[in-house]
Amino acid sequence: MIGLILFVTSALFIGGLSGLFTRNSASVYQTITKPLLSPPSIVFPVVWTILYIMIGISAAIIYQNEKDLLSRPFIIYYIQLFLNFFWSFIFFNMQNYLLAFIWLLMLLISIIIMIFEFYQINKLAAILLIPYLLWVLFAGYLNLSIYLLN
Repeated sequence: MIGLILFVTSALFIGGLSGLFTRNSASVYQTITKPLLSPPSIVFPVVWTILYIMIGISAAIIYQNEKDLLSRPFIIYYIQLFLNFFWSFIFFNMQNYLLAFIWLLMLLISIIIMIFEFYQINKLAAILLIPYLLWVLFAGYLNLSIYLLN
């Protein structure tokens, strides 16, 4: 139970911290040309909160089976959190949409690897990451479209 609380809290903390550091630049999203299917701004924090909870639960499940926090699955987990955290800086604060898209591709690769690694340990932990993968794929569509339109 402590693992669950720690992993969910830490995932939410990373997401919240990223949001906090980019909140002054997030208004950029309102002013740029957006592609078809762009959701309203309010959707993002709601979806990300749910996803961070699922990411934390997934990591907690892995922790029940793999106590070594420096094992390959956890190293990949940390890498994807790092990539996730800094994408917002690149996109919102730097407004470098091409670099943000390339960064997002690295995030996608890390998520796919993480799903594969988690699947080897616990199928449910991997399945919990599928919505994250799908949302980041959608973010990739938005990011690339914004780069092309702006």
